Amino acid sequence: MSGTIRMPPAVNEPVLSYAPCTPERAELKSTLHAMSEQDADIPIIIGGEEIRTGNTHPIRAPHDHGLELGVWHAGGAEEARRAIANTVEARREWASWPWEDRAAVFLKAAELLSTTWRSTLNAATMLGQSKNAFQAEIDSACEIIDFFRFGAHFAEQIFDHQPVSEKGVWNRIEYRPLEGFVYAVSPFNFTAIGANLAGTPAMVGCGVLWKPSKTAVLSGYYTYKLLEEAGLPPGVINFVPGDPVEISAAATDHADFAGLHFTGSTAVFQSLWTTVGRNIGRYRSYPRLVGETGGKDFIVAHPSADPAALRTAIVRGSFEYQGQKCSAASRAYVPASLWREIGDDLAAETDALAMGDPADFRNFVNAVIDRWGFDSITGYIDRAKASPDAEVIAGGEYSDSDGFFIRPTLVLARTPDHETMCDEIFGPVMSIHVYPDNAWSETLDIVDSTSPYALTGAVFSQERRGVREALERLRNAAGNFYINDKPTGAVVGQQPFGGGRASGTNDKAGSAYNIMRWLSPRTIKENLVPPTSVEYPFMGEE
Repeated sequence: MSGTIRMPPAVNEPVLSYAPCTPERAELKSTLHAMSEQDADIPIIIGGEEIRTGNTHPIRAPHDHGLELGVWHAGGAEEARRAIANTVEARREWASWPWEDRAAVFLKAAELLSTTWRSTLNAATMLGQSKNAFQAEIDSACEIIDFFRFGAHFAEQIFDHQPVSEKGVWNRIEYRPLEGFVYAVSPFNFTAIGANLAGTPAMVGCGVLWKPSKTAVLSGYYTYKLLEEAGLPPGVINFVPGDPVEISAAATDHADFAGLHFTGSTAVFQSLWTTVGRNIGRYRSYPRLVGETGGKDFIVAHPSADPAALRTAIVRGSFEYQGQKCSAASRAYVPASLWREIGDDLAAETDALAMGDPADFRNFVNAVIDRWGFDSITGYIDRAKASPDAEVIAGGEYSDSDGFFIRPTLVLARTPDHETMCDEIFGPVMSIHVYPDNAWSETLDIVDSTSPYALTGAVFSQERRGVREALERLRNAAGNFYINDKPTGAVVGQQPFGGGRASGTNDKAGSAYNIMRWLSPRTIKENLVPPTSVEYPFMGEE
């Protein structure tokens, strides 16, 4: 075969509107109905074989306790070890495939998802994770498509980078996949994260053990089946939902453990890092550890901020997908003059947000993911109601009678160190501190020092001086920084996503930086005319 092969140009997938009378709305409604009537029986998948352990767990819609969507079979240490052995073996052939053949699998998956699979992934995400149609569309359709298209594009750019060769010498770099397997651990809140954590290392030739969140098994399973239809060989990615402690122990104890691709809590990531450090002597190579963890994301408003833009950003940035985004705004700092202008309207707009079943497209917010999340979030609300240093000015109501529903809640924090200003709540709670207009500089210091996290943040200012001051003073406070925009909604290829400090390793999902983590370069030097004499010219006689 000859010729230089190029990937198709990478373009972001257009977001469909799902407006009334559109064909995509009708198709999605039909798929939601059909999937609600199904009784899924989701297995572990190892080497293409479906394994049903009998240790089953129900899949219930978070917004409807009576809607059981099926069951999933849980694996443990035995299944994890079997999957690892299978993955390591499958990787040998997969890594030997020409790059363009591996990329073709993921490009085909992107096209399938753009067409015939779109409503399936979106419906699974809406039902299993309680997302509205728009939030599902930007996640389980568009972002997965973008991850695969831009992943191929960025990998091609990396492979194009080659060293200089002097006369008589040919230097080149071979980009090898990691030797062993990558352990991918994905969360509940974004279907696309699972596709990226498992798919990106696999695209460049790695073998992957994928453990999805127990509350996102439905969409994770359909993501795996999408890749299977696109031609992914058995065993390249093995799908093992189950006991996180047992599966993680099996992965991190194994000599072929080559990398961790993780999104989840800071505590779990730190625990896994500690285990890897303790086991470092047993590994065939030093594992790559890539993690995106928590956030306590901020909006800080300068006195010159546009009131309407700020109000909209607070509502959308805080309450879309019930605040269950690592990037969701959960603390805001508003000058007193501006608060007098927007406070009442912000509370009214928050209280007016429609809440309910995602199958009713009129609802802006839906249910939180599970009992644990519901109890944790409502605990913060109850303590805020009882605190002399806080006031609930919108929302604050909740009910678990039909589903895990919590009204979008605004907490006015009288002190900037109130727990709702400091802790990661991961729910529909926005805490606001009102500061004196003449305390802008001091407030920037508070924003920077309040939280150990540094994921996303936003500044609102009509004066460029305010923007410049925030950019400089908050340089290390957020890995994704927004100017006059909400701190959510990063798009692959446009805003590479990731943060520092306690928020993770900042390897930027959806970028060449992340892809490089799953490659191990080999430098090759070929001397075209090798020397035949030991002596160097300087050794000649005078």
